[in-house]
Amino acid sequence: MTRNSRGSLVRPHPLPDSASHPVVTPLSPSVVYASDTPDALDAQYEGRVHGYTYSREGHPNADVVARRLDAMEGAEGGVVTGSGMAAVSTVLLGLLKAGDHVVGGNQLYGRSLRMMAEDLPRLGIATTLADPGDVAGVAAALRPETRLVLVEAVSNPTLRLADIDGLATLCRERGILLAVDNTFTTPRAFRPFDHGADIVIHSITKLLAGHSDVMLGYAAARDSDLTERMRVFAVTAGLTPSPFDCWLAERGMLSFDLRFDRAQATAAALADHLAGLRGVRQVLYPTRADHPDATRANALLGGQGCNMVSFELDGGRAAANAFTRAAEGLSFAPTLGDVGTTLSHPASSSHRALSAETRAELGLSEGFFRVSVGLEDPERLAAIFTEAVAQATSG
Repeated sequence: MTRNSRGSLVRPHPLPDSASHPVVTPLSPSVVYASDTPDALDAQYEGRVHGYTYSREGHPNADVVARRLDAMEGAEGGVVTGSGMAAVSTVLLGLLKAGDHVVGGNQLYGRSLRMMAEDLPRLGIATTLADPGDVAGVAAALRPETRLVLVEAVSNPTLRLADIDGLATLCRERGILLAVDNTFTTPRAFRPFDHGADIVIHSITKLLAGHSDVMLGYAAARDSDLTERMRVFAVTAGLTPSPFDCWLAERGMLSFDLRFDRAQATAAALADHLAGLRGVRQVLYPTRADHPDATRANALLGGQGCNMVSFELDGGRAAANAFTRAAEGLSFAPTLGDVGTTLSHPASSSHRALSAETRAELGLSEGFFRVSVGLEDPERLAAIFTEAVAQATSG
């Protein structure tokens, strides 16, 4: 059979040339990319020309998402990873080595706390937890071998505010990197680089993508050399994002500003509504005057509050079970940032690995809930919570 025989070419020819271009970013699922010659491949690897080789090392859909987030955060060359925790791992494992020490906020996301408590020490990286709102306490936790401080701008799930300005000054004076997980606040409400942070982390999975059908993360450093070290680690460890997830995330990010503003306004109204319900012990929302960090929240966020509300019911686990059963139309699920409102119970999900004593120290009782507010009608949402709280606490 000759080369020109019908069916002899397994792979199709390149796409036809076109004088126009697609409005929607094409999905590029190819794992491999062909080059013309070894010299052409050298030119790509040496950075003389831009191109793709193997999707673990980068692909067009990841670059589109990275450029969007770079523009939002004031970054350049950010790394998109397969999940938010992959982004955290990219920062910690890509920049630290055995013998180093890292200080983490004591109210980090549950899996970040587990990495601090178990995985980093197993690899010879010492860790200490401290209150990120107490700069003096963080300073006391520093050691000569401390290389990095990791905090969340707004903590998960207690919505406490880190003293980013104070921590940035401390870290700069000591020559230590400050990494800020900006997932809850998003660059719509807060930009860590503008406040002196060295590294920004996101779980794109959450509000940025916004539809509970994507799992992605992002990390970027102010220093391009640090970003490159993180990129090399992510590629080596295979923390590769799916092209399809990146394609979906870009779609979600196109409506991000609108979704954020609507959900944030509803969250503020819901927080005020919950505070007036009998059986609700406390409500946490950054713009409320009774928030423990209200002054700092106003200074850092400038009146923004994000789409997250946390509250505590009287009645413990029994009330929690009754509440989720009665909250008709709301998903009880360990996630956030969806177009629909979701309920999370940290004691049975994100922070279940912590001891009861540790959860109590963090304020995470059996009646504590985190609410990710979606795009529902605010009055309808308030009515659902009114009825659910009443049924949960009537006994």
